[in-house]
Amino acid sequence: MFGLMVRFTCKDVDAAAAFDGLVARTGEQIRANEPGTVIYTVHRVDGRPLERIFYELYRDADAFEVHEAQGYVREFLEAREQYLTSTEVDRLDFMSGKGVDVER
Repeated sequence: MFGLMVRFTCKDVDAAAAFDGLVARTGEQIRANEPGTVIYTVHRVDGRPLERIFYELYRDADAFEVHEAQGYVREFLEAREQYLTSTEVDRLDFMSGKGVDVER
């Protein structure tokens, strides 16, 4: 398993709304086209209306590379910058958990 946790901070309320629309459109494509993407969740942060946290879990690093190569992901990566003031990315090495059928 290979994962990411990404924190995005939007410029303002209007940028957050536009970013959320971009995320929704991209998420539809991810759900429909990426069997190697195990979990791709987006969260608003309670009490911080301009922040979003993505939790992404891929079957393996190759599945992540397939995700990153998709045209709709490339479009998301380019378009998101106009809405954001910061992006923080943590790469995760899966150890254990509930809810994911994993052979280690």
